[in-house]
This record gives sequence, C-alpha cells and structure tokens, in this order.
Amino acid sequence: MTTLSAPQMAALIAVMAAATIITRFLPFWLFPASRPVPGAVRYLGRVLPYAVSALLVVYCLKGVSPTVFPYGLPEALSILLIALLYRWKSNVLLSIAGGSVCYVLLIQTVFR
Repeated sequence: MTTLSAPQMAALIAVMAAATIITRFLPFWLFPASRPVPGAVRYLGRVLPYAVSALLVVYCLKGVSPTVFPYGLPEALSILLIALLYRWKSNVLLSIAGGSVCYVLLIQTVFR
C-alpha cells in the first residue's frame, strides 16, 4: 500500500473539491435560466428515472432462481408490498423502505 505525502494529499483533495464544484455548477452554466431547456434534456428528465428504476429492478432480480429454495418468494412478497404501499399512500420513499425492510426480515428470519 502506498502512502501519500502531505502535498500529494492536498492536491488530491483539491482535485476532488474542484470536480465536485464543477459537477454542481455545470448544469447552471450550460442551461442558464434566461434560456429555454433543450428538448433532449427535458426528454431525458422524463424518461431516465423510469429507465433507471427498471434497470435496478432487473439487476436486483437477476440472481433469483424460481427452481431453488426459496423460489423467489422473498423478492415476490417484497415487490408485492412495495406495490401495495405505493397504491395505498402514493409515497415512493415509504414504499421502498417498506419493501426493503420486508425483504431483509424475510431473508433473515423466515427464509433462512
């Protein structure tokens, strides 16, 4: 393992701080309030949240095998709970938190 010297550490921190600042301010520089937002950016703002959510669901379920115990039951029950909670309260955070807690409890207790 390599140890960084004090100047190297300072340079590393400065680069990370600059990168963080640039990524925070870049959208405001590229798309000032005085100009309309380009159509492509508006389109991506509409479709990307759903695409990312679908990608996360596929990624989370890729290792589930319906032929091996527990046959995907913890995942199916958690997804069902997420859907029911969202339909009941229309709150994404509550739905995700409830489904996550349900999944963890199921795999740690019931389907051990």
